[in-house]
Amino acid sequence: MVGQDSSFLRMKVDIMENIKDLEAKIIAEVNAASDLKTLDEVRVSVLGKKGSITAEMKTLGQMDAESRIEKAKELNAIKDAVESALEARKTVLENEALNDKLKTETVDVTLPVRPETQGRIHPISKIFEEVFAIFGELGFEVAEGPDIEDQFHNFNALNMPLDHPARQMQDTFYIKHDKDQAFRMDDAYVIRTQTSGIQIRTMEKKAPPIRIIAPGRTYRSDMDATHTPMFHQLEGLVIDKTTTLAHLKSCLYDFVKAYFEIDDLPVRYRPSYFPFTEPSAEMDIGCLKTATELKVGAGNDWLEILGCGMVHPNVLRAGGIDPDEYQGFAFGMGIDRIAMLKYGIPDLRTFFESDVRWLKHYGFVPLDFASMTGGLSNNGGQLR
Repeated sequence: MVGQDSSFLRMKVDIMENIKDLEAKIIAEVNAASDLKTLDEVRVSVLGKKGSITAEMKTLGQMDAESRIEKAKELNAIKDAVESALEARKTVLENEALNDKLKTETVDVTLPVRPETQGRIHPISKIFEEVFAIFGELGFEVAEGPDIEDQFHNFNALNMPLDHPARQMQDTFYIKHDKDQAFRMDDAYVIRTQTSGIQIRTMEKKAPPIRIIAPGRTYRSDMDATHTPMFHQLEGLVIDKTTTLAHLKSCLYDFVKAYFEIDDLPVRYRPSYFPFTEPSAEMDIGCLKTATELKVGAGNDWLEILGCGMVHPNVLRAGGIDPDEYQGFAFGMGIDRIAMLKYGIPDLRTFFESDVRWLKHYGFVPLDFASMTGGLSNNGGQLR
């Protein structure tokens, strides 16, 4: 019995020594792997179908029960140690590979940007940013509506009867309800001639007080140096119980001073007529006109830039608001026109010609955001 015990102990020691030697050899190979490919080859040579540990596992069936248990225990321990070593080495090699890749992909940020790859913000987009910034400070919200309108929202609700000149086919683009039916002008849709329809839609959905601006594209059948079939317009609407003409004048005066960035900009109001406002007026700003130059500011002449007035009671009724309880003011201006005035663009048609040279001259760098605190045009943002 004693002889059998000593023989078993010697066998156990031999198994442990062989396992220790195998573990040391494998760990050394793992740590010596210089790249992920070599590391994977080591993994396959150890844990694969023909790997060294797998081969040792296959010998267990030829051993007696006690020896098999001892050797299996040691082989499982070395297998766990090898897998941990492989995972640790893999992490190290992946980090080294990533660092090497990042070193080769560095960008010299001190190099100037190639000019042909610089994009530009279109002047119209820039003007919308400026207008939103100004009216946002004044407490206005932005409202939007469809480009294709029914005649109620585009004309009828705005106190424009069927025989109004603005509804004639030479000025307005009409769309038939049904292509198989005969065309009827009084029943057709229109591509909106103004963004005033958004005012009606807002009154229908929202109870006063209301303070909105309505920007968007508008369409009229016209084409010359100062008119295009599609142009951009912005309208404003304020409705509550105490709004007066004095509030309208103050609002618009604050706007033009901020927009043109001139604190002492002269303004005046001339009586006018619009079917959706009563009383109505046109707003002029001071300017200096010469044979070759038009400069906004104090000068010897006046320039009309927008129309405005107190909302007509019929328009309030059409929007579902009681004119005996509420009143308000509205105004409208052409975004393209005020862009031409501010940035000295002589021809409206060039806005839509997709000329890269024109955009490079009049456009703005993408990060030149308009704000009341940082500045609207920033002057340095426009590339001449």
